[in-house]
This record gives sequence, structure tokens and C-alpha cells, in this order.
Amino acid sequence: MTSSTYQGSRNNSQKVNLDPAGLPDPIKWVNGEVVIIDQTRLPLEEKFLRSKNYRDVCEWIKSLRIRGAPAIGIAAAYASALAAFEIGSHGKVDARLESALREINDTRPTAVNIRNILARLGRLDVSGRSVGDTFLNEAHKILAEEIESCRKIGQFGLELVPDDAVILTHCHTGGLATGGYGTALGMIRAAHEAGKKVSVFADETRPLLQGARLTAWELKKLGIEFKLIVDGASGITMKKFKVNMVVVGADRIAANGDTANKVGTYNLSVLCKAHSIPFYVAAPASSFDLSAASGEDIPIEERNSDEITSFRDCRSAPEGISVYAPAFDVSPADNVAAFITEKGIIRKPFVENIKKVIG
Repeated sequence: MTSSTYQGSRNNSQKVNLDPAGLPDPIKWVNGEVVIIDQTRLPLEEKFLRSKNYRDVCEWIKSLRIRGAPAIGIAAAYASALAAFEIGSHGKVDARLESALREINDTRPTAVNIRNILARLGRLDVSGRSVGDTFLNEAHKILAEEIESCRKIGQFGLELVPDDAVILTHCHTGGLATGGYGTALGMIRAAHEAGKKVSVFADETRPLLQGARLTAWELKKLGIEFKLIVDGASGITMKKFKVNMVVVGADRIAANGDTANKVGTYNLSVLCKAHSIPFYVAAPASSFDLSAASGEDIPIEERNSDEITSFRDCRSAPEGISVYAPAFDVSPADNVAAFITEKGIIRKPFVENIKKVIG
């Protein structure tokens, strides 16, 4: 993908990212509006949403219309610019804008990317400047950096992918989740583009089927050989098809290497240990939270019970039942073989090496 550097005012459009595989831009800025592809409609419909209102972007993040830790960080940056334009902030971040930024920060608690991005915007010098233009310029830089980070993750990850790879992955970590190219799926894509024989098993990823709807959609477009499996089939798949690596993304990585990711990832890390399969985490530096000493410090978002008891207006469980609906779980660092980042591969001991590479 290629991306332009933003120049000018709010109404100037950013160049469209051109993906050779024909994948659409998950998020972009066009004529003063944020434009996203609605991920809840895929794979049945490629529907685009656009708005000049930061609260709409907050709703898109909460409702998973845009999802994936890097992608929602980018969305938060654009939402911040929209809020600054709407409030008319100039020369300083005033109380009204601070309130809007808190709304953006609170959209999803587990992924650290939003907090990291807002902290980055907060460090900008806005003295004598339009805060909206300053935030927007930085948002474009963040998008370009995330795409480049994913490409670097793919290249660093190449050395870990065998020539005849059987890879299992969970949830969705492709271009839609990152701004472009992907993290764990980007690593798989890079191996495919390098000419390695790659075969993928994609977990469907209950309850919202990100693997079935999004990962399968991207893999099909990329022309990568894959099979879709139910989450509960991961163990037998590892055994029967001799899976030789599992690679997943991350929503937040603690200083000791404990990793929060889509619920079901912890199960995979345990299965990998039982089958002596390396369990890799591919994520940009923006997904690390060195202020969290361990996974115990990572807040785990719980979703609405309707996401488990029904799917797209079709009820699948009795009325009035009790539901536990965590969106994420935490895989202990001991289960992780290595982290693949845009700054290189991080191996054990994690406490020392994460600080050295990321901090």
C-alpha cells in the first residue's frame, strides 16, 4: 500500500491507499469526513460509512463497525480531529475538547492503542495553531505509520515461517483491522508473497465470527489456501494436520509479555503448549502497555449478552438466561514463543527484551 502525507486544511482529501490485492481502505479521510468500511456488514455487503461527527466514530468503534486494535487507534485519532474542528479549538486543548477526548478514550477499554494515540496527540504543540488541523496532520501520519509497521512485521516474521507452513490463526488481524496489510495476517500474507507454501486454518471466532466473516474474506481475496474451522476444532486440527505454528494479534501486551487478545486466544496458547507448537504474537509497538506490569492490570471488556444469545436478529438461546461475555482473554507470557513487531522479533526473557525493544 501507498499513502500520502496530509497537507492543507480540513477539506483536503487524503490519497486513497492502493492495495494490489484489491482490498478496500478500512479507514480514510475524504473532504472533511472520516470514511470507513462497515465491518459488521462483511462479507455479504461492502458498505461504507462517512461522518463529520466524532460521536459517530465513537459509535462505530463501540459497535465494531471498525475494529482491530491498530484500526481503532487510527479511528480515535481522526475522531479527535473531528472533535477539535467541531469545538473550534485553537491554540490549546480546552475543557470541552478534553471532555470529547475522554469520550473517545472510553469507547473500548482493553485495546491500549486508543490511549496511546490520544497521549501522542496530547504531546503536540498546538500553540497559535488550529488544534483540528494539528490533530488531523498527526492522524494521517499515524495511519501511514501503522501501514508501514504492518509491512515490517510481515518481513520480520518471514524468518519464523517454514517453507511448507501450516498456520492456525484466530479472530481477524488483516488490513481491515490495522489500517492496511495486517499484523498476524500480514505475516501470513508476506510469506505467501515471498513464495512460501502457506496453508491456513482460520478459527471462526465466536460470538461475532470475525474469522469466518473477515479473515476468510481477506484470505480468499489474497488467494491464500485456507480452511475455516469452528473454534472448538483447534485441538484436533493441530493434531490431524500437523499445524507447525499459531500466530495471533494483540489488543494489549503487558510489560511482562502477558497478552490480551480476542477471547479464545488463551485456549490456543494452552493447546500450543500441549502440542509443542510455537505460539507467536504479531503486533505493533502501539499495542504494548509498559505501565501494565502483567495481565492482571489489563481491563477485560465485557460485551452485551445479545452477542452470544443471538446473531443478526436470529435468536439462538433461550430468553432470560445468564451470560458471561468477555470480549478478550489473557494468554500468559510463558505460553508465548516470541513477539513479532515492526522493531524486530522479541524473544525471552520478555521483561528485559520488551523494555529494550519497545521502551
